[in-house]
Formats: sequence, structure tokens, C-alpha cells
Amino acid sequence: MKQIDKMSRLTGELEKCFRLLNQDFFNGELPTPIITVIPTPRAYAHYVPFDIWDTRDSKKREINIASGTLDRPLENIIASLLHEMVHFYDDVILNIQDVSRKGQYHNKRFAEQAEKRGLIVTRSEKYGWAHTAPADRLLEWVLDHNELREVEMCRATPTFAAVGIGTHASNGGELRPIITTSNSHHRTYRCPCCGNSVRATKQVNIICGDCMERMILKGAYVNA
Repeated sequence: MKQIDKMSRLTGELEKCFRLLNQDFFNGELPTPIITVIPTPRAYAHYVPFDIWDTRDSKKREINIASGTLDRPLENIIASLLHEMVHFYDDVILNIQDVSRKGQYHNKRFAEQAEKRGLIVTRSEKYGWAHTAPADRLLEWVLDHNELREVEMCRATPTFAAVGIGTHASNGGELRPIITTSNSHHRTYRCPCCGNSVRATKQVNIICGDCMERMILKGAYVNA
């Protein structure tokens, strides 16, 4: 098996994972998003619930896998991707709200769809039905797709970007997507702790000086 040493090859493998999961768990109904791999402090992954990417032919949503978490077992990486795909499905296919409390709380609608697709879902008081892990169905699927194992790799993560465990936050219908025009390229970043926000003209990695937390793109679903 050839070791991945280029970002383009890594994202290509994650795109392959998405296509196979879409085919086997969502009947191929999901449109193709842009898959990214960037640091996401205290998070495994995130889903952006609006068309953040404007390609030549179409507009696309984004699913990100946190680069610092790619040293986990393949089944856990795929479970994080599948978790975000459930949010994607609930959003664009079922048109249902599966989170609340500014995206901090996952409701039973999310749990129902996640369990149908090979995830074990457990509940916490703060985040609701947000904690997910691969069930037997997904574990068997991973074993049947051993060719995806080269996805496992690791990027060094700064000490301030420690990864948390098994929670997921989303806009919950309360954080609104940024509405842009052809003359506007601003993006709004928000601190997940205190709510401070800043605007930038490009994608940036920025930390809140009050909380020392990485500020996230406003409207993003974050799976920690």
C-alpha cells in the first residue's frame, strides 16, 4: 500500500470514502461536497451548512476532517465523516433541523438518522445525542474496504489545539450563513466560547485572545 505523502492524494482518498459511504448508506442521494483537511481544535470534523464553495460549474457545501486527528483508527475517521454526512443528509435531503441551542445540542432526529447508518449514538446533558462511534455494521463495512486504510496519517497539532472527545456542534438554525454578493468576499469567524467575532477577506486560522480558542467560520457544523 502506497503511503500518502501529498495533500491532494489524502483528500482524494477521503473523497473516495465519501462516494462509497454515499452509495452504501445514503442510496447515492447526497450531492458532492468539497472535502477539506485543516486543523480544527477540539474537533474531529465539521460540516458547513451552506454553499461556501463557488466552483466554475456549481456551488458546494464543505465537510472538513481535522488534520490533527488522522492518526486515529480508520473506523473512527470514517465514523467522523459519516457523522457529518448525516448532518448533510438531514439538511439537504430531509430538510430537518437536527440541532439546537446554537448548534450545541443534537436532537433525536439526528440520533435516528445516525443509528440507521451504522453509528452508535449516546447522549450527554450538554450536547444531546452528539457522541457517535462505529457500530458493527460500519465496522464490517470498513473491513470490506481495506483499500481505504491509507487514509490513516497524522499532522502535528499545536498545543493550543487539543482535540476533545465525541461532541458535535452546529448552527441549529440560530447561527445564520453568511450572505455574500459578487462584490463581497468577507467571512465571519466566531469564538465558540465567548461569541466574539471578526471578519476576514480570506480563510484564516485565528485565535480569540480572551479565551485562547480557535475561532470558527460562522455557520459551520463542528464535530469535536
